[in-house]
Amino acid sequence: MNFRLWLLSAALVASAAKFDIDTPSKIVRVSDPQLSPDGKSIAVIVSRANLEENRSDSEIVLIDVATKAQRVLTQGRRGLAQPRWTPSGDGLGFLATVDAKPQLFVLPLAGGEAQQVTHAPNGLQQYSFSPDGTQIAFVTSDDAAKRTGVERHNRSFEIANNDFLVTTQPVSSHLWMTPRAGGKARRLTSGSWTLPISFPPSPPAAPISWTPDGKHVTIVKVGTPYSGDFNLTSIHVVDVATGTMRPLTGRLQRETQPLISPDGKKVSYWYPRGGEGKNVNEIHITSFEGGEGKSITREIDRNVMRAIWMPDSSSMLVSANDGTGVSLWRQPLEGKAVRLDSGKVVATTGFWLDASVNAKGSIAFTGSEPLWPTEVYYLDSASGKTTRMTEFNREIAALELGKNETVTWAGPDGFTNDGVVTYPPGFTAGIKYPLVLYIHGGPRSASKVAFSNYAQLFAAQGYVVFEPNYRGSDNLGNAYQAAIWNDAGEGPGKDVMAGVDMLKKRGWVDESRIATCGWSYGGYMTTWLLGRYPKVWKAAVAGASVTDWMDQYNLGDANVRRGDAFGGSPYTDPKRMEAMRVQSPMHYATSVVAPTLILATTGDFRVPIMQSYRFYHALADRGIETSFIGYPVYGHSPTDPVHQRDVMRRYVDWFKQHLN
Repeated sequence: MNFRLWLLSAALVASAAKFDIDTPSKIVRVSDPQLSPDGKSIAVIVSRANLEENRSDSEIVLIDVATKAQRVLTQGRRGLAQPRWTPSGDGLGFLATVDAKPQLFVLPLAGGEAQQVTHAPNGLQQYSFSPDGTQIAFVTSDDAAKRTGVERHNRSFEIANNDFLVTTQPVSSHLWMTPRAGGKARRLTSGSWTLPISFPPSPPAAPISWTPDGKHVTIVKVGTPYSGDFNLTSIHVVDVATGTMRPLTGRLQRETQPLISPDGKKVSYWYPRGGEGKNVNEIHITSFEGGEGKSITREIDRNVMRAIWMPDSSSMLVSANDGTGVSLWRQPLEGKAVRLDSGKVVATTGFWLDASVNAKGSIAFTGSEPLWPTEVYYLDSASGKTTRMTEFNREIAALELGKNETVTWAGPDGFTNDGVVTYPPGFTAGIKYPLVLYIHGGPRSASKVAFSNYAQLFAAQGYVVFEPNYRGSDNLGNAYQAAIWNDAGEGPGKDVMAGVDMLKKRGWVDESRIATCGWSYGGYMTTWLLGRYPKVWKAAVAGASVTDWMDQYNLGDANVRRGDAFGGSPYTDPKRMEAMRVQSPMHYATSVVAPTLILATTGDFRVPIMQSYRFYHALADRGIETSFIGYPVYGHSPTDPVHQRDVMRRYVDWFKQHLN
């Protein structure tokens, strides 16, 4: 390059806009891509932040596979979800809210307005077209029990294994059937048990799956509607004509997500290795007639979080976090898995792969690249190459962004760990930089080389960002994932600190300016590290932090299921109660000296806010600089764009105050 061109290039880089606090609100989000039966189109939900109204405005967009041309199918709908093609491809179903309740609409693709098919008083949770397209199975919640006379004023209810925010008796959700043309719905199941109810962040509820002849569906039966009992799951086959049910395997716990094969002869389902919750999730295959069957993903040795039948009924598309990426495999029912070519794309796998497969074996999925936010991608077959189908976020990709890389390091106890480092734009190795740890939650998750709003935002402030994986993460196999059992903090914390030491040896870490932050389990690890390694940290931000395992056991929505991580109930074994105590960050909270910002929602059913109160008082009462910000919203974290922006702003302002 000649000198003039070099100067021009340098000037363009210097003048390029940077990622700032307003950038995340400009990112277009895409989700739930659905390939048409003929493979010619992809329907996808496209969402944009509306800060003025504090909501996300969504529409369904149709993408032509051959030309990438787009056509907007819906406008002005609220609560858009679950676009699904009719079996013939002549229409598209979707959920949208009517009087704040999700109802099913079907849009004819030949033209005309979408027709409302259901009028369920409590709204729909999910639905599925029958193979011939004439019927629709759907799930809705039952009405609360009616009380009459003076009892109508009596609001008492059985709490049992539920979270502390519940104020009414939990109700069951059941399976119904309605004609596609509309009409009276027919109940298929009933009882004190329930179909799965999804409380995000978590995987979607197990979908309704039909046999090819339309005579049966598979569902998951959950023992009670109390969230603490949501591990009491078993797969059943339902006769559509009569509503009679039979168990598929005979198990009573931990099996979910059944899918009937295209030929109707087999059923796939999720089940943890050895039936133990600490282990990786595996995909099992059994006969439609019943039986436990066998795992087909044992050799992959990853926590598989989606399986979709390929049209040949002899293989499945499966996915899992794999190192600092996401791998997609074509897994035969017999034999070794073959990894698909996804290039630099990191598929979206928050809690399962956001993808669809059509009857021709084509694949559509959403994913991101290290310097490009989420878009729609396409493969014409499992052996094809990945093609980007949309460029909604070209403007974001044109910003001056921080590049990232995968790093690995030897940790204690024989583990090799990995993680992601994102460098500030213009990084120079000879300069000392503040280091910010952004620790993932879960812990069954992983830091990946995907596009990260937080990593880019911190890097734009001039910080190097370190996103470590640690034992308990689900990206390096069963032994690594299960090693967190009864070792919630000490072992994982040593893994993280070994990663920090590895980066220090590179020579560009300003050891007087190291900060840590995270949300949920990332908040747990942040508060743990603050107390166990108090002299390391210059500042911290702890969001929705688990600080007390007894609170988590007694009050959160997982409730008594949390005991699995320690071997059982703390009330039946004094050793388990002691383990929960010493593995809680509160055990070391009086050692914390770093200025710490604490964030939480008042309506967090997953990690109750009183755990943040505990940590706040442990710092404030001792004169440690702290601030405790609450968000008066329901859920584990803010989902509205204004509060999401505020969370990011407070991270940035706190670090500017203490690191710059």
